[in-house]
Amino acid sequence: MKRLVVATIIMSVVCVCYPVVAAADGDDGGRTLSLTEFIRLASEKDTSFEEILIDELALQYEKALQLPAKDLVIEVKSQYVTVLEEDEEAPENTVSLSKLFPLQGTDITAEYNSSIKSSTYDITSDYSIIVSQPIAENAFGRANRLLDKIVGIETDIARHQIIEAYEDYLATLIQRYFDWYSAFENVKTAENSYRENVKLLENIKEREKKSVALPIDVNKIQLQVLAKEENLVALRTTYARSLTLIKEAIRYEGDEAFIPEQPVLYEDRTIDFAGEYRRFTDASRTYKALTMLEEKSSLKVDKAADALLPSIDLFAGFSVDGTGHDVVPTDKQAFAGVSLEWPLPSQVERAEYETAKIARDKTALGTEGTYARLHTSLSNLYDQIERERRLIELSDQKIKLAQSIVEDETENYSFGKVTLNDLIDEVNKLEDNKFNKISHEVQLKKLIVEWLRLTDTLVAQNRVEDIRAEGVF
Repeated sequence: MKRLVVATIIMSVVCVCYPVVAAADGDDGGRTLSLTEFIRLASEKDTSFEEILIDELALQYEKALQLPAKDLVIEVKSQYVTVLEEDEEAPENTVSLSKLFPLQGTDITAEYNSSIKSSTYDITSDYSIIVSQPIAENAFGRANRLLDKIVGIETDIARHQIIEAYEDYLATLIQRYFDWYSAFENVKTAENSYRENVKLLENIKEREKKSVALPIDVNKIQLQVLAKEENLVALRTTYARSLTLIKEAIRYEGDEAFIPEQPVLYEDRTIDFAGEYRRFTDASRTYKALTMLEEKSSLKVDKAADALLPSIDLFAGFSVDGTGHDVVPTDKQAFAGVSLEWPLPSQVERAEYETAKIARDKTALGTEGTYARLHTSLSNLYDQIERERRLIELSDQKIKLAQSIVEDETENYSFGKVTLNDLIDEVNKLEDNKFNKISHEVQLKKLIVEWLRLTDTLVAQNRVEDIRAEGVF
């Protein structure tokens, strides 16, 4: 059941940006595994995301663990008292109820006591109720309310951290798929290059038979074919490693072949740095968490300052002494007063207050440094993204020109206008340009995923439970 919930949450996020394409048979007989399908399967099989979500379950108990208990406390006491000098015995029974209202600081206690003398069988009983209210330290529950706010902030920060962990996990899955796709495209490019060079070798051999080409030309192309085959072996090894990681993520142990589907995500995603950075500073989880950390440190200073005050409690009550278990009154009393407890010179409390102020100042300094580092990181990342966009454009132009040059040089070689070395150089340049374009395209996708992750927009929600219904990239 938990795995089903995890899969539902993941898919609610993924499906917003990706069309759900069921895994289908590929052109080469392998099973096409789309990015959407891969993330869904990983969320079902991999326990990593479930481990992230389970942390959310414990957060609902944080206030119960850290705030003073507001339970209704029942205490029952029964004892047998023997007065040795008078040979008197009396069983005594006491029942009390107490209730603390933490956010107001009010404590109410009601107590009933009864006893029976063994010699006379006289029954005595009494009933009392006392209300106590602090007016200095924790005045009217102030310290408890501060603690309530502190714990609330800590819980919210923990939820932000859970989302961050979720984003990191999701980004890792996407990056892993991109690496697999890149390896797949590199193998395809290398296979095409190998086949083209084999054709060129066959052509040179035919030319040798007609005494148009020299044996050295055949050897050069033969060496070229071997180099292409060697490169193909290396790229297939890289692809096999990437595929192993994909299968590990989805916990697949079968022998079925998988092939990736071209991820169409982020091809046209433009970034307005000024606008997106402004939104990041105004509404991102990261900035909210930093603000909450500062607020938390200030609240801790206030709470430590409250602890410097003396403990002064106003109390009032009413008691009834009587006979019989039903407390037939013989004496009634109403009372009120004040109690004071003030440790001097409050050495521990003073030290806690001073260290709280130091921690607050340190948090403020750290926050300012974090703001600067975030701006620098995002600025550098934006520059890298724009660089990759430009390099992709240049790669397209270079491939087009290189293809034209190879065609011309092939024709020129057939007429003896250029050497074989010139043709081989141009063929290799064309192949290098194709590999470079694949690299730049995948790198651009990775950089944009990283941009979304750092700006808290890979998953836009602030709470894990929101992902189920509204998760977006």
